[in-house]
Amino acid sequence: MDSTVSKVSVADSSTVTDSTVVATANPSGDAIEQFVAADFQNRQAMLNSWPGSLESLDTLVELIGNDELYQGNAGQTYLLNSEDQLFSYPDEQELTDWPSDLSQVTLTNTLRSALTFGQAKAKLESDDKTMRLQAVDILSDNIDQVDPAAISAASAQESDDQVKEALAVLQARIDFRDGDLPTQIAAVDLLADSDSPQVLVDLRTALAAENLDPALKSSLEQAESDVASRIKTSTWIGHLFTGMSTASILLLAALGLAITFGLLGVINMAHGELIMIGAYVTYVVQNLFQSYFPTMTGWYLLAAIPAAFLVSAIIGMIIERIVIRPLYGRELETLLATFGVSLILMQLVRMTFGAQNVEVSNVAWLSGAYQVSASLSLPYNRIAIIGFTVVVLGLLIYLLNKTRFGLFVRAVTQNRQMARSVGIPSARIDMFAFGLGSGLAGLAGCALAQVGNVGPDLGQSYIIDAFLVVVVGGVGQVWGAVLASLGLGVSGTVLEIGIGAVLAKIVLLVLVILFIQKRPQGLFALKGRFVD
Repeated sequence: MDSTVSKVSVADSSTVTDSTVVATANPSGDAIEQFVAADFQNRQAMLNSWPGSLESLDTLVELIGNDELYQGNAGQTYLLNSEDQLFSYPDEQELTDWPSDLSQVTLTNTLRSALTFGQAKAKLESDDKTMRLQAVDILSDNIDQVDPAAISAASAQESDDQVKEALAVLQARIDFRDGDLPTQIAAVDLLADSDSPQVLVDLRTALAAENLDPALKSSLEQAESDVASRIKTSTWIGHLFTGMSTASILLLAALGLAITFGLLGVINMAHGELIMIGAYVTYVVQNLFQSYFPTMTGWYLLAAIPAAFLVSAIIGMIIERIVIRPLYGRELETLLATFGVSLILMQLVRMTFGAQNVEVSNVAWLSGAYQVSASLSLPYNRIAIIGFTVVVLGLLIYLLNKTRFGLFVRAVTQNRQMARSVGIPSARIDMFAFGLGSGLAGLAGCALAQVGNVGPDLGQSYIIDAFLVVVVGGVGQVWGAVLASLGLGVSGTVLEIGIGAVLAKIVLLVLVILFIQKRPQGLFALKGRFVD
């Protein structure tokens, strides 16, 4: 790969290849510190042959792009964030006394180009296919400065079909820009198989030109139609995936409610706050790992999942014992009581953590996205939520259908009085089932912490949708909740695309009302009867 990347040219820079110059820049510190302390010539040499890891180079690009990298006269490195907080580097300790010689690390156009192509070079040399694809993306965004010979050489050496295809598309774009008429037509025919938004822009720009050759214009029109259709298909697949991930979150939020509502007939208005508690437990576990297990911070989520379930389950059982049990059979009083509990829980969280949102960092192994194609990427965290929901659903179905506890829950749900008469301790089942439903709410909060903000009002955003899932699916019906969450999640996402979020909510609510009027028992009617 070295010979390939060295042919990538930067328009206004001269290449510095003497590695001994880099070594004299700043022999101590990591690569970013060395870069900050170096002069122009040494910085250019470092970018031509980056001495650090790919991650450190990506970090450098991000810091400079966000105007966060600063230096002192003696070459010290500092980070200044958007909230005007200054940190030392690399230990990232906040500084209260700012140095008087602080200055921002800025780059000339020459060094910015060198930084861009240095990043592409380092990634092209990687053994990781994803990194090489990222390098092609960087070169595609700077196509005017790319040497065509470098792309040809890289394609000849590349063994992965996906990377080779991306390089072929890049080469075709260059051929269309610089080639003669037959070369342009051949390039357009190749680009017609692409689904890259940038290719679509190139084709439409070319079609807007005057005095096009008829053969070239016909090829451009056909290619533009093919690429636009392919991108539209990818876009809709992305929307459906987003709808499925939204449905997974709704299902996690509604599963616990389906159990408690179906078993006890209790409208638990504090269910949203149990979701919120699960999210805050995730935040606390993250902070504990950062303080006591800093080397394992990237795995805090594995500990947060059972912690969120247990804490929410325990709080739920306490609520059932103290608040709900004395009010069984009095639906209105139970609704008001649990609404009061929700207000108490929200205020306790505000007093403990503050009214502002707290930051729950996404773990490294769930960052990024799986690039299906140039126009379709699936975020890892949402893929994980879908998979996590499937696992939780499978465990819940097993628990309810294959265990003694599940048998008792189904018996009490279908006919409480008969269950009591055969010796089933319905009061204890009520408490544990309510704890199970609350624990599932905690798991929903843990999942939500990975995709959204965590604040005292988190649960209020999902409680209404969770109730809609339970009502549409059928009271106490797990499979009904699954189908209802899929329907509401996907249809809600699709409607938002066409008419906006506010109107989508209104239309969805009207559809739910019409559905309930036609089928009051929901998708699946509860078998058995309530005797109480």
